[in-house]
Amino acid sequence: MKQLFAIADQYVQESDWKVLAALKFCLFSMGVWVGSFLTGKAEKPVRKVCVLVFWVTYIPLMLKLAQVVYRSLKRREAGPEL
Repeated sequence: MKQLFAIADQYVQESDWKVLAALKFCLFSMGVWVGSFLTGKAEKPVRKVCVLVFWVTYIPLMLKLAQVVYRSLKRREAGPEL
């Protein structure tokens, strides 16, 4: 669990405001999308836009996370720094 938090901290440190804004849009769109199924009032276009925003933001965010995890594992394999 500590390593997961360390990776999350590193991810945030390596991110600028644009990446963090994309993360917020990603999570917001998923919340609206899920909420639209619960209310029954939302129409299909709202759901489609939310799914589109989610995937457009999710893919680059996960690619960046994969890079951070890869570098973290690579450093861990290299051993402790002196």
